[in-house]
Amino acid sequence: MRLRLFGTVGLTLLAVGCGDGGKAPEGLDNEPVQQSLKLETFNDCTALEQYIEDAASKQMRASLEQQKPGYWERFGRGGRGGVVFGPMPAEDSAGGGATAGGGSAAPKDSTGTNNQVEGVHESDFVQNDGTRIFVLSGNRLYAHRSWPAEQLTLAATLEVEGWPREMLLDEHGRLVIISQVAQSLPGTPAKPGGSVGGGMVPVADIACYGYGCGYYNADSTKVTTVDVSDVAHPTVVDQLYLPGVFNQARRVDSNVRLVLADAFRWPEDVKFWVDYSEDLYKDEDKLEKAIDALIASNEKSIRANTLDQWLPAGRHVDAAGVTTPLPTSCGDFYRSNAPSTLGFVTVASLDLDARTAAPGRTSLVAEPGTVYASRESLYLAHQHSWWWPMPGQKDFTYLHKFDLSQPGRAVYVGSGTVEGAPVNQFALDEYEGVLRLATTVTTRLPEPDHADWWWGRTTTASRVTTLGVKNGRLAELGRSEDLAEGERIFSARFVGPRGYVVTFLQVDPLFTFDLSDPAHPRKVGELKVPGFSTYMHPVGDHHLLTLGIQTSAPNGGCCGTSTLKLSLFDASDMAHPKEVATQLVGEAYGWSEALYEHKAFNYFAAKGLVAIPFTDYSRSYSSYEDYWQGFRTELRVFRVDLGAGISPVGSVPMSDLFRTTGYPQWSYSYVPDVRRSVMADDYVYAISDAGVRVSKVDRLQTPLVTVPFPVSTP
Repeated sequence: MRLRLFGTVGLTLLAVGCGDGGKAPEGLDNEPVQQSLKLETFNDCTALEQYIEDAASKQMRASLEQQKPGYWERFGRGGRGGVVFGPMPAEDSAGGGATAGGGSAAPKDSTGTNNQVEGVHESDFVQNDGTRIFVLSGNRLYAHRSWPAEQLTLAATLEVEGWPREMLLDEHGRLVIISQVAQSLPGTPAKPGGSVGGGMVPVADIACYGYGCGYYNADSTKVTTVDVSDVAHPTVVDQLYLPGVFNQARRVDSNVRLVLADAFRWPEDVKFWVDYSEDLYKDEDKLEKAIDALIASNEKSIRANTLDQWLPAGRHVDAAGVTTPLPTSCGDFYRSNAPSTLGFVTVASLDLDARTAAPGRTSLVAEPGTVYASRESLYLAHQHSWWWPMPGQKDFTYLHKFDLSQPGRAVYVGSGTVEGAPVNQFALDEYEGVLRLATTVTTRLPEPDHADWWWGRTTTASRVTTLGVKNGRLAELGRSEDLAEGERIFSARFVGPRGYVVTFLQVDPLFTFDLSDPAHPRKVGELKVPGFSTYMHPVGDHHLLTLGIQTSAPNGGCCGTSTLKLSLFDASDMAHPKEVATQLVGEAYGWSEALYEHKAFNYFAAKGLVAIPFTDYSRSYSSYEDYWQGFRTELRVFRVDLGAGISPVGSVPMSDLFRTTGYPQWSYSYVPDVRRSVMADDYVYAISDAGVRVSKVDRLQTPLVTVPFPVSTP
């Protein structure tokens, strides 16, 4: 692992390579990376509709052209292609206080959602305020009185329409629940992982007992505002329906920002393949003519569509049940001057103090990507993709900045282009008006020993780039030197004027960098550490608590064994960073959601405790029933002391609670693993889709109270 310390310092976009091979079909020429990125509004609805139909026709044609006989022979080796390959593949604070509202006096200290930025609250399926815990499981909201801990009780349940995803809780007792619903909107969006075309399957018609179902089949997002000031009587006060699938949500004070991604809605008679017949596919001339005819027919259908079919309206339902339509405003839409695939991304802004107002919407004709938000700004990161791999290509990320200072509106500020791709939202951070961005740059090079390998080979390097707004654009202010050739960034974190980056291949150095002068980054120190971290959490001013994987040498994470590992790093001396403590969690094959979901990682600064979900199973089973007997899921708790290191406290077991439900499968709404936790004073609450359990810190194995949930699926 390489942990790099730095001082002061996606929307997937479509493009194609530039080669010397065969000529691409007319109108489908390769497009270069856009270095002067900007967003532009549409003058009127006619221009917006024209842009959508032009882009749809081009993408439809590209998809069908590659089905023509001999296409891959003509364009495969030549470096021009028509298929979307996507990005170059990888090698593969405690927040919130307590308020009154249930039970007796609130605890002195408690944990909330693990937010990236202080004061910017992130949505999750668990919310709490110290005295109450709210959980979304199945299609219900479960509202608990959680304090005193010995009196943990289920106070109320509320059925939520559709597939509940996440929620936000504010200090005034308003719970904003986000769910996916199927409204049978016009058109046929492409399903994730599936083909384009075909009707949507209503959520209600799906018995979701496995993979391939759930909220992915919904076409709209519902935002339900619930008054939970009386925890025993949650009351719906506002409902909002918007087209698209929920991606992210943030809350600052009374302002809620939702990022939604709406699939492109093809006309129902548009087809992306010709009907099969043996005679047709044996005659290449006939097949090519059939494809040309289908292209012409499809384009006619595309041009005949109306804007309200491309962009269906939303609706608002107030507390009295009065419905108000929310039609599209063409002035709210932006297009990028960079090449983009079809789809719509919307930043919807809700002011909870002005519920009757329609949400402000700012939309891009693009696809979703990485979302980062500070108190003042929101960034959307769009990764540039190549149609066809070939030497000379690099990873690039397109960035768009929005100002959040106005309640109910996200205002476009500027855009920029950066080499490389961020690993997740923690690779972005805004500090004193400067955006810091950690990226891994993948470069495709010729393969000198194999001239016939037209795709070449790849090499990687990582760096930190700083950007600021200049003349309406995000301009590069400085960048670090390239780091760790052949490795990729696995995690990043910025804390005030410092930054931390972890790269990994097998066993590698930990580098420290001083970027106090962004134009002259300087490497300061180096330390070799085995394994890699996927999440880093600041502890105090100069320490990091990390969760990652300890790998066995010499095969790294590929062929050797791997074990979860907590580590504590001391970076007070930038020239000599130290890994001062480690703690292995479980044995090989153990797993934790906290490895990739920071909201599952719970650090309780007031008590020096950290809790992570942990799941494992016995591999001695001989049948399906034996597997579940060997299944183990629990909440692991550790004490963290900057002087003494990391020591295990114990675990809250939850496997028995799952087994008592008699529901032996995972689904999109029911996962047997422990997934979240809450800590309050000397008590620890473990939360899964099967229920909530509380124990005292010094007796974790002996639960005080368990509140099971009845199994429910939408």
